[in-house]
Amino acid sequence: MDSFLKQVSVLVLLLLVTPSALAQTKVGFYSTSCPKAETIVSDTVKKHVKANTAVAPGLLRMIFHDCFKTATPNLLLRGYDVIEDAKTQLEAACPGVVSCSDILALAGRDSTVAVGGLTYKVPTGRRDGRVSLASDTANLPSFRDSVDVQKKKFSDVGLSAQDLVTLVGGHTIGTVACQFVSYRLYNFTSSGGPDPTIDSTFLSTLQSLCPQGGDGNKRIALDYGSGDDFDNSFFKNVQNNRGILESDQSLWQDNTTQTYVKRYIGIRGLAGLTLNVEFAKSMIKMTNVGVKTGTDGEIRKVCSKIN
Repeated sequence: MDSFLKQVSVLVLLLLVTPSALAQTKVGFYSTSCPKAETIVSDTVKKHVKANTAVAPGLLRMIFHDCFKTATPNLLLRGYDVIEDAKTQLEAACPGVVSCSDILALAGRDSTVAVGGLTYKVPTGRRDGRVSLASDTANLPSFRDSVDVQKKKFSDVGLSAQDLVTLVGGHTIGTVACQFVSYRLYNFTSSGGPDPTIDSTFLSTLQSLCPQGGDGNKRIALDYGSGDDFDNSFFKNVQNNRGILESDQSLWQDNTTQTYVKRYIGIRGLAGLTLNVEFAKSMIKMTNVGVKTGTDGEIRKVCSKIN
């Protein structure tokens, strides 16, 4: 196992998603113990995103792929160095005070702000776990999951169908490797042809971006035409059968999730939803599920290993 995989395999379950009551986190938890904590994280994220915009979606994905194990989707994430950079600075300013879990939650917020999203207050006070299991990655939503499977996975941790649509809407920024898309383009379900849900006029575009037999590691935008901006164009693509991932496009194939997609688009006759506002609410809900607080867990000295 190379050094990168070793680092990934020991990064623990910082924001473990389990079916339990919401933890007692609060806004301003570090106001006395480490008053510059949020500023340090924010400045660190801004610095790294300015140097490489791909860091922003990478940090956001970490909250969803929080087991940090060797599951295939996790290996391609970017931003581990940002978390470690912020942790190093925080340990110098306030040794043993700020958890890696909170750094990740704050960095997830700051990453969306860096690409045009609105800021929001993040409750803090999480502590880091001491155990991480590769088997926990089985609970992560998969790019091939049907909408029913996705709804079940979210429901199991107390998140609603609206939370599902909202959080998947985070795919408005970032990229995905062709290896997770190509099967839809050429031999979907061993049919010898493409996924019939893909817009026929868009199919040739996707095939040119991910040619058959081409480089599976080549990356394309998850939100075609607007992959660098935090906006609602992702939902418009789903409406137009231009969702890049099979799991994304499936949101249009279910009455409940389709209604939420329509509300984000602003279709007449439905109460509208604003992505920035609802995304903040759903992120707070998700990052407060099953976390450790009080005297549980520990405060990591280094985020890539237990103390």
